[in-house]
Amino acid sequence: MDIMNIALIATLCAMTALIANMSAAVFHDGIRPILPQVIDGHMKRRDAGSVAFGLSIGFVASVGISFTLSTGLLNPWLLFLPTDIIGVMAGSRIIAAIGGGIWGILVVTSLAGVNAVLTGLPIDALGALGELGTPVMSAFALFPLLAIFYQFGWKAGAISAVVILVSRLLVVKYTGIYPESIQIFVGMVMLISIAIRKDIKDKANGIVPPDMSGLTGLFEERTKRIYKNMPFLAITGALIAAAAASGIFAGSEVSIYALADAYKITDPIAHKEAMNQVALSEFMRGLGFIPLIATTALATGVYGVVGMTFVFVVGYLSPNVPVAAVLGAITICLEILLLRNIGRFLEKFPSIRNSSDNIRNSMNTLMEFALLIGGVLAVMKMGGTTGFTIFAILYFLNEVMGRPVLKIAAPAVAAILTGVVLNLLFVVGMFAPI
Repeated sequence: MDIMNIALIATLCAMTALIANMSAAVFHDGIRPILPQVIDGHMKRRDAGSVAFGLSIGFVASVGISFTLSTGLLNPWLLFLPTDIIGVMAGSRIIAAIGGGIWGILVVTSLAGVNAVLTGLPIDALGALGELGTPVMSAFALFPLLAIFYQFGWKAGAISAVVILVSRLLVVKYTGIYPESIQIFVGMVMLISIAIRKDIKDKANGIVPPDMSGLTGLFEERTKRIYKNMPFLAITGALIAAAAASGIFAGSEVSIYALADAYKITDPIAHKEAMNQVALSEFMRGLGFIPLIATTALATGVYGVVGMTFVFVVGYLSPNVPVAAVLGAITICLEILLLRNIGRFLEKFPSIRNSSDNIRNSMNTLMEFALLIGGVLAVMKMGGTTGFTIFAILYFLNEVMGRPVLKIAAPAVAAILTGVVLNLLFVVGMFAPI
């Protein structure tokens, strides 16, 4: 990790802590609704910080740490959730920025030591952890289909499943395009088409969406506040895109494992194709989160640190870091300028707005499913059926204890701990590598 990357991440974390302190933007969606109370003086920073800590610490300890240990890439949960806490609690902007910068430096400088320890073990746990991401892309490509099942029932889902499966088979047989890309595209087209058709049918039957005109004044006021903070948000967007372009940062659970694999590819053409696939998946994920991010921003006047997440896509596709920074700033500004238009569109098509929850639930379900399978593959590579036995014990121990480790991170945590246990068993002579 060279000095430029350390400086970049330190500056990024300082900036995200600063805008959290300004109540301009935070990463955790659950924190945004409480910040207007801080702005209006109805909630003390200490109390808001306690809420932020309670909402975030589980994600930091499980998702953030485990994803970085298993891929070697930094992620938003590890960087931005702590800066949310620091920014909300800090008594001044200077303290917030300094605290965020220190956090960024600590995270980056500790990675080399952790990797050295893991790679120096007699049983290669770190190498085996690469298997965690093997099923991720294939599973994620099914999220539009699962969302259709959730929202529109099994009949619409069955028809969509046939269309998606046939499109995949044709792509595999006749082209060299990633079939997952076509699956996502076809699935999203099916989802949006079914949603619009339902809204048109409901309107013809006299079913009208709730009248939201009474909130127009509030939305306008909150939007103006976001506009006022646009320069700070643009700088943050530039830094995030630069980090994504630098090869040390992944934007989401969808891209982190695929990105780690793409960086290992030495052939330039194959690497570019893999990066395009990662960017497409991240873009589709971003589309699914637009309703949540836009409506929460309009209601609270607090934007998301990563915006609508398209800054990640810009970073992955940019030829270099400076270009990524410029495009990242532009992307955030365009998102903010389009906020009210997005809100008006969602008011007209409630089924598309409602599909946001189903899309997010589908993504989470499929990622949990894929990472569980990936965890099994990883521990089997580490220690065969003995590794699987230890993994299963740890995974279900988490389940019966009420999931102290979040379900999406449980396979990664269990796989890491399995590697530790196998190495301990090797040291005492109870286990030999396969």
